[in-house]
Amino acid sequence: MSAATPLPQERRLVTAIPGPKSQELQARKLGAVAAGVGTTLPVYVARANGGVLEDVDGNSLIDFGSGIAVTNVGNSAEAVVAKASEQLAAFTHTCFMVTPYEGYVAVAEQLNELTPGDHEKRTALFNSGAEAVENAVKIARAYTKRTAVVVFDHGYHGRTNLTMGLTAKNMPYKQGFGPFAPEIYRVPVAYPYRWLTGTENCAAEAAAQAIEIITKQIGADNVAAIIIEPIQGEGGFIEPAKGFLPKIVEFAKANGIVFVADEIQTGFCRTGQWFACDDEGIVPDLITTAKGIAGGLPLAAVTGRAEIMDAAHAGGLGGTYGGNPVACAAALGSIETMKEQDLNGKAQRIGEIMLGRLRAMQEKFDIIGEVRGRGAMIAVELVKPGTKDANPEATAAIAKACHAEGLVVLTAGTYGNVLRFLPPLVIPEHLLTEGLDIIEGAFSIEGTFAGA
Repeated sequence: MSAATPLPQERRLVTAIPGPKSQELQARKLGAVAAGVGTTLPVYVARANGGVLEDVDGNSLIDFGSGIAVTNVGNSAEAVVAKASEQLAAFTHTCFMVTPYEGYVAVAEQLNELTPGDHEKRTALFNSGAEAVENAVKIARAYTKRTAVVVFDHGYHGRTNLTMGLTAKNMPYKQGFGPFAPEIYRVPVAYPYRWLTGTENCAAEAAAQAIEIITKQIGADNVAAIIIEPIQGEGGFIEPAKGFLPKIVEFAKANGIVFVADEIQTGFCRTGQWFACDDEGIVPDLITTAKGIAGGLPLAAVTGRAEIMDAAHAGGLGGTYGGNPVACAAALGSIETMKEQDLNGKAQRIGEIMLGRLRAMQEKFDIIGEVRGRGAMIAVELVKPGTKDANPEATAAIAKACHAEGLVVLTAGTYGNVLRFLPPLVIPEHLLTEGLDIIEGAFSIEGTFAGA
């Protein structure tokens, strides 16, 4: 979309959701696309920018999904479009492993500078978050000469064979797709809302349990890597209790284990800081990134300590499309936009508005068990009134009600009972407020299990 044809930043419904043209396209999708590729909301997008998605029927929907935390800078940020278009006209591909180009190097330099820690770093670029996680495991194993990998309850790391094994939730990610890669071990995470002895005990007890399992059941000397999302995404936007991550990092460092922060969903200003690790001053050995890095183009990265990153032999890392030149150009435009528009500050402002409104709703609707999150990564966990029992039925019903009103929301959680909100960081505040009004209305509708 060019600057000459801006997309009005307003919600506008001219048909039912989905409209007739979207329904026609959905029928074509069902006849052409594999059934395993699901669709949350079968509204087919024609244009998108800022905080809205315009569909083929002329409806304009408020976007609280950002393509699952991808379009942090919006769907057509000026710098992203300009730099990607310029690169597209120059050349689309050579393969960096054959004849390299500056864009790949420039992105690596930016990531080495922006990621936590002032140590010497190296970066390798890939296509997707799952690919980045797989390569982080490869690098950790090459460096440590060990094989075991430790992950956490409620974690999500991808859909490839190895990353399915790393992922905690079975359905829909793992069901029927095994066997999975070996030498993967799962330990408890500090989930404050559901910790049986109370939030105040969560960090210390969860860390102690995780460390005991690693020590007694796996053997610390066998562990190549510990991988964790600083805020768990698909698991339900679980923010580990304060103090948990530092204890795990300390244990990893003491035992020569590579600590990997999976910041694929949390990175690039999403939580109001460049990376979620920054909140507790965590400096990972390796950090995986994707999603928000390139304004919607496929790009991912592993960045980390130079001595660890350089452990893999020449030719051991890479891929035909890894660090595609157009995606690299988009990433440079995306990072430029984040800096110039202070998207960390905007994410913090989004968090203030959303948390305030959602906590007020929590006082009204006893179906809301917890409101949580940082910056523009916010969630509500829905329960059966008077309990902490998961309420996935209500979650689905409220999401459906929001969709019908032209608000794109996503669900998540191991128990399917979390509404998650990931608005673009450039969303106008009036759309943010209107979206929250729709959410409150959905909770108020009789028959959506709202339990007011």
